[in-house]
Amino acid sequence: MNKPATALYRLPYTDSPILIAQLQGEPQILTSLQELNGRKGFVIAPFRLTSSTPAVLIRPDLIAKGWDQIHEVLQCHPELKPGIISCGNESVESSEPILKKAYEEAFGRFITPLRQGQFRKLVLSRSATYPLPRDFSVMDAFIRACKEYPRMMISLHSTPFTGTWMGSTPEIILSGNGRQWHTVALAGTVPLIEGEENVTWSEKNRKEQALVTEYIREVISRFGTQSEEQGPYTARAGRLLHLKTDFKFQIDNPENIGNLLEALHPTPAVCGLPKQEAYDFITANEGYDRSYYAGVIGWTDPDGDTNLFVNLRCMQLTPHSAVLYAGGGLLPSSDPELEWNETLHKMATIKNTLTPNPRK
Repeated sequence: MNKPATALYRLPYTDSPILIAQLQGEPQILTSLQELNGRKGFVIAPFRLTSSTPAVLIRPDLIAKGWDQIHEVLQCHPELKPGIISCGNESVESSEPILKKAYEEAFGRFITPLRQGQFRKLVLSRSATYPLPRDFSVMDAFIRACKEYPRMMISLHSTPFTGTWMGSTPEIILSGNGRQWHTVALAGTVPLIEGEENVTWSEKNRKEQALVTEYIREVISRFGTQSEEQGPYTARAGRLLHLKTDFKFQIDNPENIGNLLEALHPTPAVCGLPKQEAYDFITANEGYDRSYYAGVIGWTDPDGDTNLFVNLRCMQLTPHSAVLYAGGGLLPSSDPELEWNETLHKMATIKNTLTPNPRK
């Protein structure tokens, strides 16, 4: 029998996690994000909807808030406990030289049309598989992530259709309540060095962020009113720094939030420009399936708070391994070594949660 569909998450700048569980039946399959209109639950949507990677909505048969309630619920419903608790398989290896060669080949496929002017931006991502440490506990990893990354949305979700995923994402795609809504443009990345958050951003990073901002501004103009912008400014996410612009706006029909989400996703921060052409190019040339990486996760409620995020700094978990994902935006001026290093820094965010005492 399949385990119940569950989602455990903690919002940024909060201390209280939330557990969502569907006790009966299977989560609802969605054929588009527009089907979220008027619906309540925890959504898990992929970068690209396919028969093998559907969007699903977990119905909230049970909601527990705070560790005390969550522990009580798990004692009463042990079937809701995360299934990945103890393993260890030394035969699962991640060979960095092989991965780097594949990345460089993909970089070559991406940079050529960029320099020929076919695209303004493309996002190139990759995955890497690592063995899980012996005696690994996914719940312990979630708790470590909550402590290590207070500014990020920490999530652990599992369904029969999507598998088990955990992540620490800094990027809101849509949040709000009633008529008041918020989204962000988040692009440009540098590592945090000695805790110094005052950095001089390169032209490449500033241009990349401006492209994302321009796109989101245009989408909001079609769906919202009274839009306000703040930024760009430097924002910290774990041991990385990003350029960020906040958008606050109003919408008249919050029950139709799926229409806005469909227009936003995927944003140029994880896809490229022009959007549809970049999306088609990525799916044909990236060389692997992103699955739920760079998709949408979070809680939606037409009569309450909605908090939806882009699924970044994430990994898919099996009883023996963790598949980590990371990517970065490419412009004609991009350098392959710098872009490779950026994926290493981003993967380290979630990789650091696999062991109790990660190397800094």
